[in-house]
Parts: sequence; structure tokens; C-alpha cells
Amino acid sequence: MAVVGIIPFFTFALGTWQMKRLKWKIDLIDELDEKLQLPPLKFPSKINLSVIPEFVFRKVLLKGRWDHAHTMIFSPRVREGVHGVHVITPLVRENGSTILVDRGFVSKENLELLAQNQPEGEVEVLGMIRTSQPRNRFTPDNEPEKGIWYWTDVDAMAQYAGGDEADVQPVYVEQIFEGHAGEAATLLDKGAPIGRAPTVDLRNSHLSYVITWYSLSALTAVMFGRVLMRRKRSPGKKMPRFG
Repeated sequence: MAVVGIIPFFTFALGTWQMKRLKWKIDLIDELDEKLQLPPLKFPSKINLSVIPEFVFRKVLLKGRWDHAHTMIFSPRVREGVHGVHVITPLVRENGSTILVDRGFVSKENLELLAQNQPEGEVEVLGMIRTSQPRNRFTPDNEPEKGIWYWTDVDAMAQYAGGDEADVQPVYVEQIFEGHAGEAATLLDKGAPIGRAPTVDLRNSHLSYVITWYSLSALTAVMFGRVLMRRKRSPGKKMPRFG
């Protein structure tokens, strides 16, 4: 009886904790969304890596030339139901330093056309600052020596592109695509990378957890109440044992 009586309070406490987490996540998404509305930054010649986390989701404007020789292909990726890859290419900036840019999505069907979409000369890139993405236990290991990449490990990517010797900084930017659906379809058919939308893509499942825990609390409270009522009606009978 004691254990059954504790469950409603325990699940209610979990629901309340998830409510706090939900508020925290909503506030965080709002804060990051506000960052996205700010004018694009221009990176200094030498980037202070310690402050990068404070500028995640800030837009940046970059100029430089692509280092196609160190392009990395990340798979599998999906965009609007289409299977493909993401293309990450180091960008050699005007001052000689290099950062990593996710140029965007290319469909698997048109991946062989990517070689025809390797711009030469100086390019201008509008992007947003990101960091290494958390890896779940089902994600395989990256194998840079074989050109196989599954998840964004910025330090390993910078090392692959040349590391400190080539003045490659472990800074990761996702290129932004702000065109319309017709332009995206044209790029897709050509095998040209399509950048990401300028939106905050943080997952927020806390509301479903709140509903789950509060529902369990209410259900177990009702069950416990019914058990008490039966016991009061039959005070001389022993409670049935389970297990």
C-alpha cells in the first residue's frame, strides 16, 4: 500500500520537473530565435574559440574560396523526404585562415553532379554558427581516412582539413538558404548544395513528458483511491497479494 501510495506523488513530481524543463527550453529557443534576427557578424582574423558557444545560431557573413580538395560528405541525411548527403567544405578566408562550412544538402540521386558545382574564386557565404552535434549510441564512428562521416565532430573535421599547420580553425558554420521552393528544386536537380533554413531546430519533447507524467499521476491516484475504498468496505478481509 505504501509503494502504491507513493507512485502518484513521485510521478507528479516528475511532471512538475518537466514543466520547469519545458519553460527552460522555450526560453532558450526564444533567445536563440532573437539571435537569428540580429544583423550578420563578420569574423575577426583570429577567432576566440572559447566564446563560440555564446554565438551559436548567430548569422555570419564570410568571404573566401572553397578548398574542394578537403570536402567531406556526411550521410545519411534527409530533406523533405528526399535521401541524400550534406557537403562540408573548408572555406579559406581572405586573411588565410580556414573554417568549416556545411554548404548544405545534395540528393543521393544527383550526387554525381556535385563535381560540376564546385565554384572557384572568391565566394560570399551567409551562414549561422554551430558547434559539434551530440552523437547518440546508434551513430557509427566517423572514418576520416576512408572519407566516411556520420556526425559533426568539429575538431576531427578541422584536423582532416589540415589542422593548425594549415591554419584551419575548428569553427563550424551552416550555410543559409533563403530562396523559394522553385530555386531549391532547381539546385536539387543540378546536384548543387542547398543550405539550411534560418530557423532554430532544437528538439522540444518536454510537453509530451509533462502530459505523460501528470497522466500517470492522476491514473495511479485514482487506482490508489479505489483500493482504499475497497479496503474500507471490507475491513475484515486481507488485501490480496500479487506476485
